[in-house]
Amino acid sequence: MRNVSRKILGFAILMVILSGCENYFGDKTDLSFIELPESNFREVAYVPVQPILNQFASPTDVVAGFDELIYVVDNGSEEVIALDQSGVEVGRKFIQGARTMAQDRSLDLLVIGTITDTVNPTIVRSCIYRLDLSTPNGYGLRYAEFTDTIIHPFYFKSSSISDDQRVSLNNIAVLSDNSFYVTRSGPRTRPTRDDAILLFDKNGRFITPIEITDSRGSQFPEYVNDPIGITSLAKPPQINVDTRGDFIFTTVDPNGVLKVQYIEKQESIDGTAFTPKVNFSGDTTLASSFINDPFKFDRPIDVEFTGDGTNYIFVIDEAKDSLFQFTANGLEGIEPPPASGETRFIKTSFGGNGIGAMQFNQPSAVAYLNRVLYVADKGNSRVLRFRLTLDIR
Repeated sequence: MRNVSRKILGFAILMVILSGCENYFGDKTDLSFIELPESNFREVAYVPVQPILNQFASPTDVVAGFDELIYVVDNGSEEVIALDQSGVEVGRKFIQGARTMAQDRSLDLLVIGTITDTVNPTIVRSCIYRLDLSTPNGYGLRYAEFTDTIIHPFYFKSSSISDDQRVSLNNIAVLSDNSFYVTRSGPRTRPTRDDAILLFDKNGRFITPIEITDSRGSQFPEYVNDPIGITSLAKPPQINVDTRGDFIFTTVDPNGVLKVQYIEKQESIDGTAFTPKVNFSGDTTLASSFINDPFKFDRPIDVEFTGDGTNYIFVIDEAKDSLFQFTANGLEGIEPPPASGETRFIKTSFGGNGIGAMQFNQPSAVAYLNRVLYVADKGNSRVLRFRLTLDIR
């Protein structure tokens, strides 16, 4: 109860700090301070938000927090950096090997990094650090305390061999009850496959690797290969968070045909099953391309689902230096506005290699909050922001 009270107090302190933003957790946050370029608003497209955030060395992740802050993981400096929605830094913390992260609904941070063995410092293992942002001294990264470390492979066995150092924990997706999925990859197929999607409970206790089955319950024993990006449907804002256990994951398997997969969690009297979604739309009268087009992606390294009711799916393809946007039904693009004259969904995906405001160099992550899109542009050492022209008033 004491920890819960501290979190409530910390959250209240955060609300005071952010009181300058009217209705901060309401329907709309005032983002009028953001500089927007002049655009043809009749065109449906994402446009850059200025200024570009370029105070990073090698940003490998960007996350929209349930506390409505933006978190950037800078692998170059091994730090997690917190920004408010205007892009102003409000805190940072060094975390060894920090690469990706998530925030649960209790406002704890879960950061994937590395840990050095205390007996043999040549051994470095992949791990997940849990940070409590609500402390007696205040709320935020500057006050954060480490409360737990999940180290591979000790969450499921008591001993380690040299091959365990070649295993990587990649990304985390938090569910509405604060349990979470983790993508894991590695070289071994026996006795246990390193490539897996793992389920942990809200306290960080390992539950099980996820087994993917078909609609009749038959297992796909090697369905998950080289998994990397993952998102649940439980996304900010805190109100009306999706409670389904569905998730979307990406694979960088060079032999993969469908490298972005939507997995549905289904409960029945026979238990829990995880099955691939098969009812994506392929109606060419509605769109010209789809999320399940064969060989659509080369190296989709991250995926994001929007929790504000728009239900968009964003995919970052590192190899194509591009961002793709889809509907929840798998259509690529945005529904055409009334009187636009368009009959099919309008593509808003964009990118290409370069340093321009709409270009990327090895983009690594995507986040979404209050209708602003964030992309970690790792190769250009920056975070870019975008808004849809239809959302600009």
